[in-house]
Amino acid sequence: MSQALNLTHETFDAEVLKSDIPVLVDFWAPWCGPCRMMAPILDILAEELKDKVKIAKLDTEVPTNAPLAIQYQIASIPNMKLFINGKVAHDFVGFRPKEMLRKEIEEALR
Repeated sequence: MSQALNLTHETFDAEVLKSDIPVLVDFWAPWCGPCRMMAPILDILAEELKDKVKIAKLDTEVPTNAPLAIQYQIASIPNMKLFINGKVAHDFVGFRPKEMLRKEIEEALR
């Protein structure tokens, strides 16, 4: 079972924009190979970093989620955005090995 929180357009505001802690949102699609490769890495990091950052996923192929993908200018996936206090603080585009992504997240949280 996924450790990352599954978002929808209905839960995005409460879970991301109004979150008390930073949130890494993975904008992904089921047909995307690199996105599927990122999934287990994000699950591991969701557990390892649970006290520092919430990790969530938004399926860009769900029609009701499309406006969020447009709003956040998702042009290629996987595209992960780190939200701090409801604003995008950092972007991570493309596949990353676990340790690289962990280091980038931790640096962005400083």
